[in-house]
Amino acid sequence: MKHSNIAIFVPHNGCPHACTFCNQREITGQSYQPTPQDVENAIQISRRFSDTQNTEIAFFGGSFTAIPKDYMLSLLEAASPYVLSGEFYGIRLSTRPDCISEEILDILKSHGVTAIELGTQSMCDEVLAANKRGHTVQDSIDASMLIKKYGFSLGLQMMTGLYKSSDERDMYTARRIAELQPDTVRIYPTIVMRGTELYDLYRNGSYIPQTLETAVPLCAELLRFFEEKDINVIRLGLHDSDSLKENMVAGAYHPAFRELCESEMMFENTMKILSDMNITNGDIIFSVNPRSVSRFVGQKKNNIQRLQKMGITPIIHQDISLSKLEVAVNRK
Repeated sequence: MKHSNIAIFVPHNGCPHACTFCNQREITGQSYQPTPQDVENAIQISRRFSDTQNTEIAFFGGSFTAIPKDYMLSLLEAASPYVLSGEFYGIRLSTRPDCISEEILDILKSHGVTAIELGTQSMCDEVLAANKRGHTVQDSIDASMLIKKYGFSLGLQMMTGLYKSSDERDMYTARRIAELQPDTVRIYPTIVMRGTELYDLYRNGSYIPQTLETAVPLCAELLRFFEEKDINVIRLGLHDSDSLKENMVAGAYHPAFRELCESEMMFENTMKILSDMNITNGDIIFSVNPRSVSRFVGQKKNNIQRLQKMGITPIIHQDISLSKLEVAVNRK
């Protein structure tokens, strides 16, 4: 059965730091602070339209365990009866690595929380400090180990293209994250938003943001890396919102960013097969899963054009037996 979330945003509430890149209100398009009644309303709507036993009630958008304790408990108490009764699968939340403790985890456990995602963002202390994250790599390690010890599902979030980072440092972050054996990962390319310190750094030339052309190959490599480690990448790129598009000024954003990365992966798979078969030109039949034709073709037929420049005329056949990113190659 497909897993789903009821997403309830607690925007920038409780976070003790102002990271260089963060303008959570504009990223999510949310500024309203949800009430217990809002949680109840979201649950009742979900009951009507989804398979609740495969649904988590998710508190996203801020540092959930850093918000005032009474407020945090009021939200949890609105959600927990539906989890503890078995009607819903669980509660998922996101927070900071330095806002996890045994006391906090005891509270979360007793209220039916099943998954905790940590905004690690980078596993390089210099990058964390430059972006004013307010926590260290060791904080991420300690929190991750404690979360796993308590039996929660662990999710780790990383960002690419941060101020003072690089492709090499981003790959290093991925390797360090994999060592912690999370159940899930989210990957977010850095976006420059108005009203942030990163915006000022961008304006004065101190920060050069990623573009789609630079972020897609890197994130495709990251996606392949985590898949090979059997770590589920549940999000690649920021969620689409009108507020985000209106307030971003630079960075690698696309509403279908994951598909761009998967398209790059399919092209890389194709090139490896062509090399192994010593094919350099001619009319070539490429078989792909029907659901992946657009990924094989690429945005604006980019992959087709790259093959044509090599002297290859691609003929696409659809084969339902192939996996999502698999490509089979035959000479015509």
